Amino acid sequence: MPASISLITLTVADIARATRFYESLGFVTSKRASQDDVTFMRAGGVVLALWGRQAQIKDAGAETVWTGNGGIVIARNFASEAEVDAAMALAEAAGARILKPAAKAFWGGYNGYFADPDGHVWEMAFNPFWPLDEQGFVKLPE
Repeated sequence: MPASISLITLTVADIARATRFYESLGFVTSKRASQDDVTFMRAGGVVLALWGRQAQIKDAGAETVWTGNGGIVIARNFASEAEVDAAMALAEAAGARILKPAAKAFWGGYNGYFADPDGHVWEMAFNPFWPLDEQGFVKLPE
């Protein structure tokens, strides 16, 4: 079986606020799977989890290595530059801080970056070399 990712957990300061933010971006909360102290959302082929920062640190035993945002960028690919622009505008309207407005990228695509209210960095991108399938998933060249 090839390696895969099934869940990405973002540690957040306020679960309710983070849930509202991501729902306003179009993510759908699983009411059945979520609890007061964790939100689970559908995110294409993976699950996006929102969990309290201190609870995650304790659960992972990461007190000695945790330094905040570990330099991870979560990306979402779109089928066009216009879709990237719309996603960036939606994120800003929801309370995201635009780090880099969407623009032509040195590698031949189009992208922009924002930070969510907890400082997690997201890239919104159009990559003309990576088409999307019918479900919106990236088709990597073989």
